[in-house]
Amino acid sequence: MSGFRENYAQFQALGVEILQISADPVPSLKAWADQLGGLPFPLLSDFWPHGAVGKAYGVFNDERGMDARAVFLIDAAGVVSHSHVYAPGTVPESADLLARFAAI
Repeated sequence: MSGFRENYAQFQALGVEILQISADPVPSLKAWADQLGGLPFPLLSDFWPHGAVGKAYGVFNDERGMDARAVFLIDAAGVVSHSHVYAPGTVPESADLLARFAAI
């Protein structure tokens, strides 16, 4: 996540807003963000109803009770123009996503 935080100004320069969504409860997300020294973008909880957003986007793992790590590029009209689900333990590269946004 530090790549998104460190490159946040570049995302904003492209007109991109980052929203991170996790199936963890709000207190856990706050503690995690505090450990990172804060985040410049919203960190949203998909805890209740548990995983509803992840399920809507097809990335909730019922066996693990959590969302898969995934990235969705959604335009202002709400159209998903790109999506990618990452293998467990893989962190999305902000440079790759910046290149995708620049190409749009």
